[in-house]
Parts: sequence; C-alpha cells; structure tokens
Amino acid sequence: MANMKTIFDETTRDELIRRINMLNVNTKAQWGKMNLNQMLKHFIFWDESVLGKRKLKQPLIGKLFGKFFLRKLIKDDTPLPHSLPSVDELKVEEGINSDLSVEKKKWISLIKEYPKLSNHTYELPFFGEVKKEHAGYLAYKHTDHHLRQFYG
Repeated sequence: MANMKTIFDETTRDELIRRINMLNVNTKAQWGKMNLNQMLKHFIFWDESVLGKRKLKQPLIGKLFGKFFLRKLIKDDTPLPHSLPSVDELKVEEGINSDLSVEKKKWISLIKEYPKLSNHTYELPFFGEVKKEHAGYLAYKHTDHHLRQFYG
C-alpha cells in the first residue's frame, strides 16, 4: 500500500482538482445511474461526512462487513469497480439542479481541507471508523472512481 495514492498527498489532490475543473455541463456518465449534478452532490455529502461535518449512520451491513470490504478495496491501486452500491444517505434524488461552478467550488474546497486534519481515525459512511492512512487511500480511490465514471 506504500505506493498507493492518497488524498492527503498534495500532488494527488492537485490532480483530482484539475480533473474536477474539467467537468462541464456537457459531461455525461460513462456508466451508472448518476448524472453529473447528482455525482457532485454525492461527493459533497461524502467528503463532509469524512471530514466530520455531516454525521451519517453506518448501515448494519457496513457494521458487519465494512472492514472486510475496505481491506479488499484498498489492497492495491486497482480502480474501484463500476456501479458499486452507495449508502442511502449519499444517494441524491433526481431533480436536484444546482449551479455546476458553485458545486465544483464546494467540492474542491472540501478536498483542500484534508491536509488540515489531524485525526488519527475517520468515520467513513459504510466502513465505520478507519485509520487515517486507509481513509486517505479510499478517499482518493472513490474520487478517482467517479471522475472515471464521467471521463472513462
């Protein structure tokens, strides 16, 4: 895991921010059910949760199997598989239509907050409490996953 990308690395964050800035009103999903607007909101909610700004309940299945799935997802730098399920509280309903530039700025500002945190553990929506190192890997892989969803 030592060579895996993490959201706590400045170069990695800059790469993600560059990719987020490429999103525009014509960007369409390559797979999955989310449109661009839903994905942006999904991410704002997810990052707010990881950063401790939004409290989400861990589903029972996450309590039972979250650590197992986390180890499987972050064992190497393989991108996350397409169409992974999301916790209900991170699913964004159709019809939410917001200003794309405002939502991108919100998301980017949340990504920039990661290095300011001094926590040793983080509460992830499905996985529960995890070490900082694991949260960093998963935050990168999750962000990369959805950016790939919209850029292939």
